Amino acid sequence: TRGTWYAHASVGCLHVRPVLNMKDGADVKRMRAIAEECFDLVRQYKGSHSGEHGDGIARSEFNEPMFGARIARAFEAVKDAVDPEGLLNPGRIVRAPRFDDRSLFRYGPNYRPIDGFSPRLDWSDYPGPLGGLLGAVEMCNNNGQCRKFDAGAMCPSYRVTRDEQHLVRGRANTLRLALTRQLGDEALASDDVAEALKLCVSCKACRRECPTGVDMAKMKIEATAARAAKHGIAFRERVVAELPRYAPLAASFAGAANLRNKSPWLRRVSDRRLGFAAERNLPAWRSDYFRDEEALAYAKPGSSMDNVMLFADTFTRYFEPDNLRAGLRVIAAAGRRPLMPGHDGRPLCCGRTYLAAGLIEKARAEARRTLAALAGDAPVIGLEPSCLITLRDEFLSLLPGAETKALASRAVTLGEWMAREKISLTLRPTPTKAHVHGHCHQKSFGAFDATLAALRQAPDLTVAPITSSCCGMAGAFGYQSETQDVSRAMAEADLLPAVRKAKSGELIVADGFSCRHQIADLSGRVAVHSVRVLADALPSGHGG
Repeated sequence: TRGTWYAHASVGCLHVRPVLNMKDGADVKRMRAIAEECFDLVRQYKGSHSGEHGDGIARSEFNEPMFGARIARAFEAVKDAVDPEGLLNPGRIVRAPRFDDRSLFRYGPNYRPIDGFSPRLDWSDYPGPLGGLLGAVEMCNNNGQCRKFDAGAMCPSYRVTRDEQHLVRGRANTLRLALTRQLGDEALASDDVAEALKLCVSCKACRRECPTGVDMAKMKIEATAARAAKHGIAFRERVVAELPRYAPLAASFAGAANLRNKSPWLRRVSDRRLGFAAERNLPAWRSDYFRDEEALAYAKPGSSMDNVMLFADTFTRYFEPDNLRAGLRVIAAAGRRPLMPGHDGRPLCCGRTYLAAGLIEKARAEARRTLAALAGDAPVIGLEPSCLITLRDEFLSLLPGAETKALASRAVTLGEWMAREKISLTLRPTPTKAHVHGHCHQKSFGAFDATLAALRQAPDLTVAPITSSCCGMAGAFGYQSETQDVSRAMAEADLLPAVRKAKSGELIVADGFSCRHQIADLSGRVAVHSVRVLADALPSGHGG
């Protein structure tokens, strides 16, 4: 067979990875032949077959040929004296099974995918059955990098629970079992899968930080859709999913819509009846929500300025419209003409809330509307990272094709656009420090550094990125009664201690809508979007 060199070579240890398919009996035989030949060579040249990672199942059966029967019996005697009932790591070092015993494999002799299941998303980037979905799940090779605590964002739920079930690896193995008929007939719709995915916050950190690029956020959408199709969805999930539909009406009656936050009784009712934690403040609707015609003030007739589309997501439009107004000012100050994409009377939506509920067809319908409205070659700037990244990520799985890829290449955060276009703003000095928390999707798609660079254009502003994992809000996750404690624990791991250390008068910057609300709820500090920092630093009269 063929193989690859990988990792390092030192003190006579060469890392070699043969290219073998462990689902193929012939390749399993090749693996044994390779192992036996390598062992014979090691013994011939008086080397050691054991490695830095221990013997395990892979090497233990070779201990007796290496050390001889007498020493092997001595090993067994020591083991029996210390562990007479064989409870501690049985089958390793002594009395080992054959390493190619297929009953021990993830891919046993009867391993095959379920029948009659058709994925709802496009998985064609991956090989294998079920349209590539099983291949995507099998990208997890159990290397355990998701168990780390010292760097990056992966995996926030495991960092809090220390439970393998709530780890990327644990979830991938659960999905693999479900897709190969080992968890019963319900497969992805099973309770086991739902339990494994319950605390996944779809941060996408595994997509970037896992050595094999396991995309658990996308897999969760597929599994949630399967469960929704089988069992339906709860009223609370439907309320969140349909938010883009009723948002215009709710914002028109903002006073009434915001009563829940002001009334202890309504808080308790929403907790008992809907499952929204009474302790949490839901986002407040704004009656002065953003209207597309506000961009007309920046459209100068006969201007030769380049056009830039500003994508107004539902959350920014109806809850924090001042961020969009700041975006218009910054784009205009950069010498560009900001435009709002046209629509059919209902504001555009990326479909993210539908995806979170497993309502893929509704999300696909929103994607079609948005794709049509954003046609052209103008850059598309999004202020909310999760919505903007949806145009670059999930859209490709909802509507695969050249048009979607073209949009993905044009969809950028404000910082990415400034870097790509080499925008240099004229800004007033901002003599303070900005503590900047990166949204998980910003970091997963490599957009965080561009945000930091944009902020550093402000004279006298010290920009300090916060080393943190997920904030824990994750859309509706932090508002749910049953998950709010885990949400708080995620925030307390890194983010909140850093926020509390920030001095009064220093800025807390977070581009994520959920991140800002988590910080406000749990620390009392107000976090602002980076676009507000830039807009506030514009000289008077610049940018409209």
